[in-house]
Amino acid sequence: MTETRWWWVRHAPVPNAQGLCYGQGDKDCDVSDRESFEGLSSLLPAGAVLVTSDLLRTRKTAAAIAAAGLDLPDPIEEPSLREQSFGDWQGMKYADIWESRGGRHPYWLAPAYERPPEGESFADVLARLAPTVHRLTREYAGRDIVSVGHGGTVRAALSIALGMHPESALTFTVENLSLTRIDHIALPGGGAHWRVVTVNQRPKMNGAFVPLAG
Repeated sequence: MTETRWWWVRHAPVPNAQGLCYGQGDKDCDVSDRESFEGLSSLLPAGAVLVTSDLLRTRKTAAAIAAAGLDLPDPIEEPSLREQSFGDWQGMKYADIWESRGGRHPYWLAPAYERPPEGESFADVLARLAPTVHRLTREYAGRDIVSVGHGGTVRAALSIALGMHPESALTFTVENLSLTRIDHIALPGGGAHWRVVTVNQRPKMNGAFVPLAG
């Protein structure tokens, strides 16, 4: 039996006082929460494969985890790990998007199969992420893979692991700097399954988990 452990971390918060939809916009992030980075550094495995999207906020978050004390290699940048492209909605205020649509979706900006103008749907995110997850799982079988991504890509990874309908995967909350661990278990003689170990957990500096309120 071969276990390949995926440690998914959502990037640090993006300052966004105006409440703008940024999607695939290459925004900076705030890495001043030293306690959370030290907590992640104490929880994540040393010597892991490091994968990020090609956007600044994931690369900067990974660098801050390493600076807090974790031995990490240079990241493998995978464009397929990008956040969902919201097309023409990017740069608009969330409030204006919801008003133009006659109300907000309960969990996301739009249903899983709806493409914003010139953008992509959440189902599209799932379709572009899945081949990368399967490829890296094969290439680094038996290893730990730390993947610093986005809310949408972590939800998509959960959908892959659980075989969930894309709309159901949107119900997951994924906080900034939260940890989601998903293990791939390959069985002797063929066959494999996924095991979800933890979802949306925020670490303390001492390595314990902070329960999320609300």
